[in-house]
Amino acid sequence: MVFARAHVLLDKTKEWMSHAVAIKWLRRTAGCIWYPVYPRPSVLKGITFVAVTIALAYVSRASLRKSGSHGYYRFFAWECMLVLFVLNMDVWYVNTNSTNQIISGFLFFSSLLMVMFGVMLLQWSGKPDTNRNDAPMFEFEKTTVLVRVGIYRYIRHPIYGSLFLLCWGFFFKNPSLAGGALAIIANGFLLATARVEESENIRYFGEEYREYMKQSKMFIPFIL
Repeated sequence: MVFARAHVLLDKTKEWMSHAVAIKWLRRTAGCIWYPVYPRPSVLKGITFVAVTIALAYVSRASLRKSGSHGYYRFFAWECMLVLFVLNMDVWYVNTNSTNQIISGFLFFSSLLMVMFGVMLLQWSGKPDTNRNDAPMFEFEKTTVLVRVGIYRYIRHPIYGSLFLLCWGFFFKNPSLAGGALAIIANGFLLATARVEESENIRYFGEEYREYMKQSKMFIPFIL
């Protein structure tokens, strides 16, 4: 009798244990459903870098085939900025009221305004012609009239100026020596981009563009 009861108790214990294992499995499964496991920051950064690099290489494919074009240097400026962005991804919303985050936000906002006005004025006043093929360009860059109104009255390259500000906006998210070096290298590529584009514009617009260069700055009104 004692052995029979012990056997029944053992069977019950096994049954309870199997139920406990099943419940534990269900909880884990439910946890996977309701609380997804996100990739580690390093993995997410790697995926972001590769995906954006592929996209940038695709839109720059014509320029990359012609190493002397302005778009060739612009691609490497973008890449430096991308590395800077990826490095600071994990602190994007950390201490948002800190001085460096406020500076970063101001630079982002200024960058957005510059690129918006820059692109719109090229479209409205530059009379882009898709048949222009003197250098690899985006369609909105293929202007046939030299734009000298609005922000172009003060600077020749508001779109690159916006990238200049965007780059330092990335830097101020988390200032560091490595970030500063990347920002400076990116600025160097942006400067090279602008210089080459100006040579292309001189070939297309001639003396009119030379005169325009004497009356305007490159990136930042009254400064640079």
